[in-house]
Amino acid sequence: MLDRRWRSGVERVLGPLGDGLGRIGVGPDLLTAFGLACSVGTAILIGSGHLIWAVFGIVVAGVSDLLDGALARRSGRAGPRGAFLDSVTDRISDALLFGGAAWYLATDSSRLPFLAFAVAGLSMLISYERARAESLGFDARGGLMERAERFVFLGVALAFDILVPVLWVMLVLTAVTAVQRFVIVSRQAAAPAPAPHVRRERPATPLREWLATRRTDAARPAVRPRAERRRTRP
Repeated sequence: MLDRRWRSGVERVLGPLGDGLGRIGVGPDLLTAFGLACSVGTAILIGSGHLIWAVFGIVVAGVSDLLDGALARRSGRAGPRGAFLDSVTDRISDALLFGGAAWYLATDSSRLPFLAFAVAGLSMLISYERARAESLGFDARGGLMERAERFVFLGVALAFDILVPVLWVMLVLTAVTAVQRFVIVSRQAAAPAPAPHVRRERPATPLREWLATRRTDAARPAVRPRAERRRTRP
């Protein structure tokens, strides 16, 4: 939801920063790797209980995720390889962040880590739904809990140390998003394909048949009589 409404505006605001990084030789792949490294560090901060620092780590990782795609498009380096790399690193980043949350919750209860793993699993499911739908020619974007919303909710949970309640909310909203995307793609797949355009032939009439015959005779090369051909022969 936030991705559709705000992503283009945020990318325009961050555009000068991306251009500056490009001028000093920072490419989109390097920026993607930096964002993944930030996710690793953020997961360690969450697991070790440094929640406020983890909020800054989530912000930096999110900005890197926005900048790498924008930088690739503005520099003319956008392509299937970069899109694939970005998608894979996004999934790894999500797993790392929720893994850090599970590590942190394990100090309070042996069952709470499963809550973080459940949110991570449903997050992977909605990402898979979109990827699979696009490979089949459908559009599965949208929903209440996309990646941008997950970053925002996780950041708020860490900033106010309310991780468990927010994870329960994320679990419900992520499950709803998975159902939403399933319904969206199912409706597109069930929609009847547009009928092919068939050219309708006009019914034949004596006048049309006579005109067609005249056009055929006019296009046929004229043949001189045999006697005339003999007279013109040298």
